[in-house]
Amino acid sequence: MRAFLRLLAVAALAAPGVSVAYPGGTPDFQTDVAPFCAACHSSRSEAALAGAGERAAKEVAERKHLSVVLSGQKGYASLTESDRRTLADQIRALDEASTVTLAAPASLLPGQTFDVRVDVTGGAGPVVGVALVDRDHRWFARPAAAAGWRVIAPPKITGPDGQLQTEWLSRRPEGFDRNLSFVNIEKIASDSSTKSWSKGSVVFTLRAPERPGVYPLAAVYLYGTEKSTVLGYTTNPVGYKEPRGGFTGGSGRVLFTPVQNITVK
Repeated sequence: MRAFLRLLAVAALAAPGVSVAYPGGTPDFQTDVAPFCAACHSSRSEAALAGAGERAAKEVAERKHLSVVLSGQKGYASLTESDRRTLADQIRALDEASTVTLAAPASLLPGQTFDVRVDVTGGAGPVVGVALVDRDHRWFARPAAAAGWRVIAPPKITGPDGQLQTEWLSRRPEGFDRNLSFVNIEKIASDSSTKSWSKGSVVFTLRAPERPGVYPLAAVYLYGTEKSTVLGYTTNPVGYKEPRGGFTGGSGRVLFTPVQNITVK
């Protein structure tokens, strides 16, 4: 099944104008990422695409995703009008509850080692993505290393049960180093119908740049929405839940923290 999904992703990426989401996380990709790869996701606000003009408005969830739900296009045609309205309301509730915060020192010494904590709430699950980046922009953000930050240890991933998670990170060969600026948090299981929201956190250990200056740092939260409600997914013949809008739908989200400008002096 996993091999089939990889082939599906490759085929879709090869087709002009088509991109696919990763509603089960990125089980085979243990590496740094930037949010431009989430072209099929929607943004919570136009601010994440500042300067993109009319294109920014098209990327907002209400237009890219929820309008498709409410009009009964794609996989939503099988739902009644009432169920489509309920699904849209449940997704809006999930979005309102889904948050990401970044805790980092305001100032550091050159070359100082320090921890950064990212906390997330919500997201449909079963997997969400968290990354450190240099700015809060979908198309222009780069991994945090581009701003001079260096991740020097494997991130510590805590799931909604409060337990450390190591399985996803351990799939990367130890000899390649596991000091990534992007991770998956697994076992996320939010329920929009009962307004029960999962939580998770990641602690990244970084080293500050050697040269004094002001350096930007932000976190980005990549999450899905439709699997948080029985109206939002279908089940394939082998029992896997799939977003009702399909792998090329806009049901994923990209959410940033504000950029924190940290002084190194």
